[in-house]
Amino acid sequence: MALEEGARCRLLLVRHQLEQDIKPSYLMDHMISDGVITVDEEERIRTYSTRRDQAAALLELLLRKDNRAYISFYNALVKETYEDLASLLQRDLPRISTKTRNSTSDVPSLNVQTVLSEGGVPQRPVVFVSRTELVNRVRDNLYRLLKEPGWITIFGMAGSGKSVLAAEAVRDHGLIEDCFPGGVHWLSIGQVDKPDLLVKIQSLCFRLEQSLDSQSLHRPPNSLDEAKERLRFLMLRKYPKSLLILDDIWDSAVLKAFDIHCRILLTTRNRTLTDSVSGAKYEVEVESGLDDNKSLEILALYTNTKLQGLPEEARSIVRECKGSPLVVSLIGALLREKPNRWRYYLIQLQQKQFKRIRKSSSYDYDALDQAMAASLEVLPEEHQELYKDFTVIEKDVKIPAKVLSVLWDLEPEEVEDILEEFVNKSLLFVDNHSKTNLYYLHDLQLDFLVEQNRTELESLHAKVVRQYQQHYRDGPPTSRDEESLYWFRYLTYHMAKANLSQELYSLMFSLDWVSIKAEILGPAHLINDYVEFATILDKENSDVRSQFQDFLSMNGHQLEQRPFPDVVQLALSQPQTSEVYRQALQKAQGRASSGKLYFDWLNKSSVESLPHLVIHPQQGSIIYSACFSHDGTKVASCGTSKNIKVFRSTSGEKLTEIADQDDEVLCCAFSPDDRLIATCSSDRKVKVWNVERARVMRVFQEEHEEQVNHCQFTNTTRRLLLATCSNDKCLNVKLWNLNKPTSQNTIFGHFEPVNHCCFSPDDKYLSTSSNDGTVKLFEVSTANEWKTINVRSMFAEGDEDVLVKCSTWTADSKRVICAARNAVLVFDIETSDMLMEINTSRLSMVQYCHACPTSNLLAIASSNYAVELWDLEANKKKADCSGHLSWVQRVQFSPNGSQLLSCSYDQTVRLWETEKVHTSSAICLKRDSDVVFSDKDIIVSAPDNCNRLQVREGLMGSMLFQSEEKPSRIRCTCLCRQPPVVALGREDGTVQAAGLRARNALRMVGNRIQRLLASNTKSVLAVGLCSGRVQVLELPSGKLLASLLGHTKTVVHCQFSQNGQRLITSSEDTTLRPTHQLQTPVLVLRWHREGVGHGERGDAAGHGGPSGSRPGLSRLPRWTLLRHRLC
Repeated sequence: MALEEGARCRLLLVRHQLEQDIKPSYLMDHMISDGVITVDEEERIRTYSTRRDQAAALLELLLRKDNRAYISFYNALVKETYEDLASLLQRDLPRISTKTRNSTSDVPSLNVQTVLSEGGVPQRPVVFVSRTELVNRVRDNLYRLLKEPGWITIFGMAGSGKSVLAAEAVRDHGLIEDCFPGGVHWLSIGQVDKPDLLVKIQSLCFRLEQSLDSQSLHRPPNSLDEAKERLRFLMLRKYPKSLLILDDIWDSAVLKAFDIHCRILLTTRNRTLTDSVSGAKYEVEVESGLDDNKSLEILALYTNTKLQGLPEEARSIVRECKGSPLVVSLIGALLREKPNRWRYYLIQLQQKQFKRIRKSSSYDYDALDQAMAASLEVLPEEHQELYKDFTVIEKDVKIPAKVLSVLWDLEPEEVEDILEEFVNKSLLFVDNHSKTNLYYLHDLQLDFLVEQNRTELESLHAKVVRQYQQHYRDGPPTSRDEESLYWFRYLTYHMAKANLSQELYSLMFSLDWVSIKAEILGPAHLINDYVEFATILDKENSDVRSQFQDFLSMNGHQLEQRPFPDVVQLALSQPQTSEVYRQALQKAQGRASSGKLYFDWLNKSSVESLPHLVIHPQQGSIIYSACFSHDGTKVASCGTSKNIKVFRSTSGEKLTEIADQDDEVLCCAFSPDDRLIATCSSDRKVKVWNVERARVMRVFQEEHEEQVNHCQFTNTTRRLLLATCSNDKCLNVKLWNLNKPTSQNTIFGHFEPVNHCCFSPDDKYLSTSSNDGTVKLFEVSTANEWKTINVRSMFAEGDEDVLVKCSTWTADSKRVICAARNAVLVFDIETSDMLMEINTSRLSMVQYCHACPTSNLLAIASSNYAVELWDLEANKKKADCSGHLSWVQRVQFSPNGSQLLSCSYDQTVRLWETEKVHTSSAICLKRDSDVVFSDKDIIVSAPDNCNRLQVREGLMGSMLFQSEEKPSRIRCTCLCRQPPVVALGREDGTVQAAGLRARNALRMVGNRIQRLLASNTKSVLAVGLCSGRVQVLELPSGKLLASLLGHTKTVVHCQFSQNGQRLITSSEDTTLRPTHQLQTPVLVLRWHREGVGHGERGDAAGHGGPSGSRPGLSRLPRWTLLRHRLC
């Protein structure tokens, strides 16, 4: 809508006078708030060097605007005290139609502005942002007063913007015209006594009477009762269709003076004030803070900065004060005068130096501490003391009433009444979305309490601990209600803050506390306690602290299992010098006397290369990817659970969970500043998330046509890009700029799926690894192919394809390393020459590799459940990191190289300390083992991870026999007492036997061998085959004694009778077949509906169903040589 001709002519007529006098910067603030000019338009006007040129440019812009802009300019002149100039424009001021007003209600017309000014309604703040939803809620309630008088209460904590909201709600032409044609009258109350209240009502009556005929003026009322009656008469008889706004009411007694059956809108911190008056009542609660965008908008307006141009400290200030309108406005006003003090005011806010954040304003209090103190002063003294106890509550922690009942030693009902009073006075907030009401403070309220009670903090924390000890003197709580959860989470925190060191030692060095807290909260909270309070605990005994922390770190994934394991049995696996072991042994011996069975592990020294932390983040789900944050403090994981979990790298404590994925998440990656996480998934989508808020920021879903396999950010934020690669046939590698809705570049070169992409440390190149057998290097700046490395040519010709799984860069960006088949190859990027080849076990596949960013180490993840650590400089394996129970999918060093993470199909993420893992001397035996016990010796046979058969003495682990590496996988082994022979069965159908001095191949049985068993009384060996047949061989000759038929599927197990005359076999065909005299089976038992395994040992001993029966689960765990004894 164009500017009316009369207004246009008037503006042209007085243009010269306006250019001479106005200061455009002041006027434009108001016009931006009204939404009639943009920040960009303001910036263009500011480019002019002189004030007069800026004024001319503003008027030129105004001539191209509409009536709303003209009215806003007029109102700005009035607000900035240019009344003489405003009067020049008033005569031709345009009228806005009702329709236009309804659509532009944020800009009041001249008529509305006049009505509000006459009624004493405050003008908009110089810097103003609309809270549309709240304004509309207030207006909806105001329309309810059209039919009958009543009360509308706007309530909220100090500094939440109640008064601004009330003034903005009535700044609407339609509302005033329809509901309050008699006007809107504003009266600020505050904390007043009776004489002051009388003066305020006298002033209001005078103002109302002054607008009437002069004959209506009366002498001022002399008492409150007389003032109340005078006001009643005026509101009901003279102003029957008007609204009275009472701002900042504190006392219900004050409110009773206005109980005159009229229409009233009031602002207060006390929700229950209107309980003392009669009439219809409506409420609007004001949230304690603005959202981040509106808070940042206020700071941008105060500092004349675009939102995108605000420094990082702006977001930190908003986060620190939780968007409090008062604090944001105070700091914004200070920054307007001192624009270089962003960092200074952030530090003052973080250090609770509220007295240094003060600015004269229209608000009753110049600083936050004054506003907070005023709220507390109205409480009874005894309640002020109780409220002080909230000082010790941590930020963002919600506390149940039962905890406060213990703390205050009061009945729960009495506590609930006190808490309700605090809530009604906006001193406390309540979360009633759970079964139990939970109470919490706003961060600013808590900061104020901490600052006020700084000298009493230690005694206040000590009070919490003493009250807990008194209430739970017979033992800690065992339920899982909110009260118990609070004590388990924060009791140690209160002890530490109270400097109660001895109490903290006694609690945290107790296996009983560890057991019950781990069962209720899980191990991560416990580990975090040992990390957080290490400085205090180490003063007592650093070794004991380390022992408890190591126990939890190594067994945490087991402590998350349900049913909950026996912690005493787990603790018996600790070294005998450990305090954890000592307490467990004492408990085990005591319980054994009452019939409970425990096992004590003897040869613990044989265990090496164990991780320092084991985490089970995706319960019941396979983990595909895990990665460190760039500061090394966090780890993110993803997989088949369709969500992302972020946890502490020190304790495994969950920090964030993002649960809005549509399909399996194949990869996740942190941005260089750790604020964002990128994910890619099977549904072809690439998503970018804000870590702190767990909100999606970007979704790219239109360009990849197949599953997206990998994603990675550049290593610095200098030019932030995201790379992704997919199974697409052609357009399979893309670079994304997060500020653009589509990909910035599509990289061509591969015509087979691309499995992995990786930026060089200097972000100059991007390497891509593909199923076409190549690694390609692309220039990031141009997205052009720079070089192709033909990995396929490095392998001998054969039928098997060469699929390049991944690539990684050395720290100097001069070498690229890739993984294919069972090898890792190192190439020089300038010459494309292969510099080194690392071959792992030929029976496994390399799944991933990663080069350390600070050293010459290379980590290799393989399908044989192991992580290998290699020194690239020496071309030598440094360590075997064993412990995973299935394929290892991903490895990554921390940015400083001190830690290594690995994730596996066994659903765990394991963290290793790079300098502490041992060399590859650990005894890594697979599960297909056998053991013979005698009076003096224990003999164990098992294949190792190099496909060699080892026979070891059980107690000391000394080697008795080791075979050469076998060409075919060793499927099973068994030991025979007489003669002393060890036998093995291979996948190619060969049975071999060996004594300590001789060895020979017994027989080729022509089918894959599943099970071997030697008789205890005869020199015979039973061989169970995958064909369902059982062969009985003589030892040591290998002569075939019997070939037993009957089973139709794989023979899972066989067992000789004590005298060796009978043999019973079980099979996947669900039958058991006993055989007499090693001849035809005499009986077929069909009791099972599924394959029959081993009835005596089963999975608990490491003998489950047949290997290879289920894809993905067939590769079962290796185990380290153990021996147990009864306690």
